[in-house]
Amino acid sequence: MERPAVEQPLSIAVVCHPSVGGSGVVATELGIALAERGHTIHIVSHMRPVRAVAPTERVHFHEVEIARYPLFKYPPYTLALATKLAVLCREHPVDLIHAHYAIPHAVSAYLAQQMLGDRAPKLATTLHGTDITLLGMDETFYEITRFSLEQSDGLTAVSNYLAKETSERFCVECPIETIYNFIDLERFHPGKRDAAVRARFACPDEALIGHLSNFRWVKRAPDVVRIFQRIRREHPARLLMVGDGPELEPTRRVADELGVLEYVTFLGSEDEVERLLPQLDLFLLPSEQESFGLAALEAMASGVPVAATNVGGLPELVTEGSGHLCSVGDVQGMGAAGVEMLAQPELRKTARLRAEDFAQPAQVDRYEAFYRSILDA
Repeated sequence: MERPAVEQPLSIAVVCHPSVGGSGVVATELGIALAERGHTIHIVSHMRPVRAVAPTERVHFHEVEIARYPLFKYPPYTLALATKLAVLCREHPVDLIHAHYAIPHAVSAYLAQQMLGDRAPKLATTLHGTDITLLGMDETFYEITRFSLEQSDGLTAVSNYLAKETSERFCVECPIETIYNFIDLERFHPGKRDAAVRARFACPDEALIGHLSNFRWVKRAPDVVRIFQRIRREHPARLLMVGDGPELEPTRRVADELGVLEYVTFLGSEDEVERLLPQLDLFLLPSEQESFGLAALEAMASGVPVAATNVGGLPELVTEGSGHLCSVGDVQGMGAAGVEMLAQPELRKTARLRAEDFAQPAQVDRYEAFYRSILDA
C-alpha cells in the first residue's frame, strides 16, 4: 500500500552497482521506498539491479552503455556514467544525485555536476565499505577517493564503524551521518517458514545452515564449509550456499576435500532470498570485513540467528541473543557456537526482535531528512 504523497516530492538519481552485494540492494530498495512516498526515482547503473522492480510512473531505470573501442584496454566506465548523468539531468529535473560508493560513482557525479554548471543537482554520497576499507586505501585511488568525499554535499555511512574509519583514514572534516541499512519486515519474516520449501534442502531431523554473499574473498566462503564440517561432527545438518562470485569454485573444492560436498547445495544467485532464509536454522557470516552485514540482517529478520565475525559494523548489528561473534578465521570457535545456537530455538525470536530495530520506514525517514538538509543548505 502506497503512503500519501509528500508535499514537496523530490527527483533523485540513485547511482549504484547492480550486483547482489549490500550496496546495490540498499540503493534500489531505498529508491523503491522513496517512490512509494511520492518521489521520482531514476536508478542509474550498467545493468538492471537484481532487486529492482519493473519501471513504474515514479521509478525509472537508465542503463549506462559502455563504448568498447580498441583504443581502450579497459572501457572508461567512470566517464560513460558521468555523461549518462549529465544527459539525464538535462532531460529530466533532478534535485539530487545519490551515489552509492565513492569510487567510481561519486567521482562520476562530480564530473556530471561540472558539465551541468549552474543547473547541477546536489550530490549525496553513501559509503558502504569496500570503497573506503579496500579500494580507497590503495595508493592508486586514495587521492581521488578523498577528493570525491570532499566534493560531496553530504556523506552518510552504513555504520558508526565505517563513519569513524572514513574520518580517520581520509582526514574528512565534514560530518558523516550514520544511517544504518534497513529491512522490510514484511518481506523478510519468520512466518514464511515452509516445510515443503525446506524439504528441498534438508530432512526434518537435519539442521539447515546457510550463507548468502557475492563470494568475494573478503566473505571467506571456504570458512563457511569448514565451520559446517565442524558442526556436522555433533549435529546432522545440510548447508545451503546462495550467491555467485569468484570464490564459488574454490569453496566447492574445499567441500569436496573435506568430504561434505554431498551435504552442500550451491544454489547460485537467487532473487527471492526471502523465501529461502526463513527455512534456515543458522546463518554463517565469517567475513574478513563487513561494514554492516545486510545479509545477516535479512537472516535475523527471517528469524534466523547468526554466527559471524567480530569485525567492522557487525557488533553494531549482531548483539547478544541474536547471534554469536567470533574472531576472523576461528573456524572451531564458530562451529562450537553454531552447535550451541542450534540447541536454543528461542534465538529465532530474539533474532527477529533485534532486526526490528532496523525497520525500513525509520531509516527511509532519515534519508529523506538528510536529502532536505543538503538541499536547504
